Amino acid sequence: MPRGGIRFGVHYDTEAFGRFSESIARLLGTGKFLVFQTAAVTLWIVVNVFAARLRWDPYPFILLNLAFSTQAAYAAPLILLAQNRQAERDRFQTERDRETNARSLAETEFLGRELASIRIALSDVVTNADLDKRFERLLDDLELRMATPLPAEDEAPDAGTAPLS
Repeated sequence: MPRGGIRFGVHYDTEAFGRFSESIARLLGTGKFLVFQTAAVTLWIVVNVFAARLRWDPYPFILLNLAFSTQAAYAAPLILLAQNRQAERDRFQTERDRETNARSLAETEFLGRELASIRIALSDVVTNADLDKRFERLLDDLELRMATPLPAEDEAPDAGTAPLS
């Protein structure tokens, strides 16, 4: 955005002028423009050197030099304006990229914490294999108890053992 400064009563749309300067800068940077300008300069010189009746700018081609100077005087600021606008767009895009990267990093960290908590929770979960082992132990214990005969009720307990209560 251009900064405010001294105004001379001329009002123009800065955005439209910026787009215009970018289109000029794009045109000046093409091979088509260079070919056209080379052809025009060559024609200018040929006509002014060899066509005596059509000569409007004799050697040393002061008018051609003036045209080049005018072109350079306008081209340089227009190119700089186009570069400034591109730099502004680049800054805006960089800021958006930075915000996107920060959000992505926060989401990645959150997902990492969630994954860690899921792993911890899964390590505490009883699996089918654990249940099978426990069931097998209980079954073995039950079979062992069933294989051991119980003392009869009318039999007195051994003197060294205490009664069950």
